[in-house]
Amino acid sequence: MAIQWFPGHMHRARKQILETIANIDLVIEVLDARLPYSSENPIIPDLLKDRPCLKLLNKTDLADPELTQVWLDYFNSRENTRAIALTGLDKKQVKRITQYCHEMLPERRESKKSIRTMIVGIPNVGKSTLINTLAGRTVAKAGNLPALTRHPQQIKINDGIVLSDTPGILWPKIHNVKSGFRLAASGAVRDTALDYFEVAEFAGQMLIDLYPERLVERYKLKALPESGEEVIDAIGRKRGCLRSGGVVDMHKAAEILIHELRNGKMGKLTYETPDIMEAEEAALAEERARKEAEAEEKKAKK
Repeated sequence: MAIQWFPGHMHRARKQILETIANIDLVIEVLDARLPYSSENPIIPDLLKDRPCLKLLNKTDLADPELTQVWLDYFNSRENTRAIALTGLDKKQVKRITQYCHEMLPERRESKKSIRTMIVGIPNVGKSTLINTLAGRTVAKAGNLPALTRHPQQIKINDGIVLSDTPGILWPKIHNVKSGFRLAASGAVRDTALDYFEVAEFAGQMLIDLYPERLVERYKLKALPESGEEVIDAIGRKRGCLRSGGVVDMHKAAEILIHELRNGKMGKLTYETPDIMEAEEAALAEERARKEAEAEEKKAKK
């Protein structure tokens, strides 16, 4: 799947963050609660140095609550890290952010100094909506499209918090292809930059593996399909996506699946678990080691 993942303005955003972070006390990273691992930016640890990080698992209204707790436990086991789950439009939940900032940096409050924070997150993770709720006014452009924020800005929040907003940043290459599919399915990538059928095929298989009952119930299927392609075909037949001769319009059926997945029509779903991600990362590490060994062997034979 070819995804235009790292457009030009992302390079500028990364540069802006590097320039700003020298004066930051704490980093707030917004994650998508449906895919906490895949939406976690791998360049953040390099930016943090010794700074604490508050991870916000946003969009919990769309995520599986049991697995959200599993992910909270996973992140909270990390050193110098705190994780909370919330929905960006819930004012009561969002107000807890300032509380956690002060708990993580009590010395700033004692010295009566503002806590300088930076909020980061991939596109379409709900960062701008969360900022507007936190500020109590519209200070960031929000919408259900990726890459709406293009320029950094500083926002003064009540309770001694100064927030530096940054454009949603991606990273140059997604080494885990499955993470790329999850991100595309969630809406983190513009639709014009992805192949709907390939993403829907992955999403269909994901639903077979993780939420088979939801899939059967939503589309009133008589039996569970055996593959992602069969899921798309079944949806197309149930929803009347047929061309002449009874052939399913697979692209149209794929759009239905992706849109309903993103909009929560199948209930609260989480696309990955810590165990799934650890297994995938282990397989990737093994594959990299194999390729390196092959390269060394070829080099030795020359």
